[in-house]
Amino acid sequence: MQVTVNRKKYVFSPDPSRIIARFLYLSDDRSAELIKKVLAMPEKELKTALSQLLRGYSRRHRNISHVFEKYYNRLEPIFEKIGVDRDHLTLAQKTLIGSYFTMEYSIESAAFFNPSVVEHPDQSETSSDEKRVIFSFRATGEGHISSIVFRSGILDRNNNLTLEPVGKMLAEADVIKRNVYSKKTFQKKLDEMHDHPSGPYLIEKLDEMQVAENIIIPVAINHPEVVHEQKPAVSPDFILEKLGEHFTYGDLMLLIKKASKDPAITEDQIMILNQMMWLASSHYEIHFSIDSAISERVIFPISATEQKGIEDARFVKFTDDNGEITYYATYTAYDGITTLPKLISTKDFYDFKILPINGKIAQNKGMALFPRKINGKYAMLCRIDGVNNYIAYSKSINMWNEAKILQKPKYPWELVQIGNAGSPIETEEGWLVITHAVGSMREYSLSATLLNLENPEIEIGRLSTPLMVPNEQEREGYVPNVIYSCGSIVHNNDLIIPYAMSDHSSSYATVDLKELLTTLKSSKNRS
Repeated sequence: MQVTVNRKKYVFSPDPSRIIARFLYLSDDRSAELIKKVLAMPEKELKTALSQLLRGYSRRHRNISHVFEKYYNRLEPIFEKIGVDRDHLTLAQKTLIGSYFTMEYSIESAAFFNPSVVEHPDQSETSSDEKRVIFSFRATGEGHISSIVFRSGILDRNNNLTLEPVGKMLAEADVIKRNVYSKKTFQKKLDEMHDHPSGPYLIEKLDEMQVAENIIIPVAINHPEVVHEQKPAVSPDFILEKLGEHFTYGDLMLLIKKASKDPAITEDQIMILNQMMWLASSHYEIHFSIDSAISERVIFPISATEQKGIEDARFVKFTDDNGEITYYATYTAYDGITTLPKLISTKDFYDFKILPINGKIAQNKGMALFPRKINGKYAMLCRIDGVNNYIAYSKSINMWNEAKILQKPKYPWELVQIGNAGSPIETEEGWLVITHAVGSMREYSLSATLLNLENPEIEIGRLSTPLMVPNEQEREGYVPNVIYSCGSIVHNNDLIIPYAMSDHSSSYATVDLKELLTTLKSSKNRS
């Protein structure tokens, strides 16, 4: 029995006009020469250049002078190196210098794909048969760097979408690094980095991160691509022993900065410092201005662990045992060689906390959190071997050590691999899981599984044919023959499935929930 899928005609397409202002990294020598040239400009020439600059870019960015100031402040180590006292510079000089280390980046120029959808925390001014929703997307620009962007709109009684106006003045988040670390957990994660077969030993463009932290580590600066092929011969205790059992990001960075200036520092100790910076930078908080529209908020790669992309965020509305609601998203951080599962949490989509997912099974892409605890534990779907669907439980939301195989490839259209396509959805009949599968010609399809509510390791039913396969229009794109989703919801007794089309643009489809559940329950008898 084939389930009816109603594809909506709405298309979310990449928009190259949506831009952010990024830091432009130049080498130490080039940076120093450029700063000297600006400082040598006559006052009249400098003011004219600044006036033209602001006239051309103030309409393209929210508070562009603040952006220039922020990037100017990242140059402190360069000023120290060339012996320039920044206190004597004028505001015009500081602003113009910052502009030379700024570049525009079109976040959606290449692709707008892999969406998820959740209920908006604000349901005011909607009728009983409407629902305001938030779509998240993986946006990709030059260099295939991925970020998370949002759209909001209202689904009507027939699940037609009215999208809210999309803003152009993209809001940069204020980054707050104030995480408190446990020394024991930090040490354990450092050990995991070395034990993992694809551990993060390539610290690509590490010098850019060090400039951002006002830290210079000589070997890394001279060799931006530092490859650590084996565990350092020294222990990190030369730093950790100076810290308490719990320490802050600032405490750690202060010690790293001091240690990096020690003339007796060894290459192995530099390696340890690099890895500590890499790990510590993966914890942070971001805050968006309250006057920004949600479509203007961009979660762009910030830490070294994700400098090549924030991929495939699976958002879910999570309800704790006490009724408290938090929106979580699991995503994959990519630094150019290593993937690191990470977790986002937010209450309001203005303030976000980001932290790594730790543990033995935090190794692969595609982790998806259940929307509530099961038998007192958090539950997660994952694919730790790249082939099979697994399920895991934990008392801690960011520490995962054990997993069990839930599903293996069974049908011809999924023999390469199967995985989740977002968090499970709780229904009266069981946990509804939309899955993705890869078959011949690397064709990606979507299907569905129904799991027992009390024990989701028990499979109630599983479709023997795909729910959706790429049609003729959807199979052409950046990556042909792929449809993919990162999270669905239920509204007005329909399943709403947002999905990407060949890694280029996105759309959504609806499925009658009752029909799908009936088909899933009967599939057990036919298998």
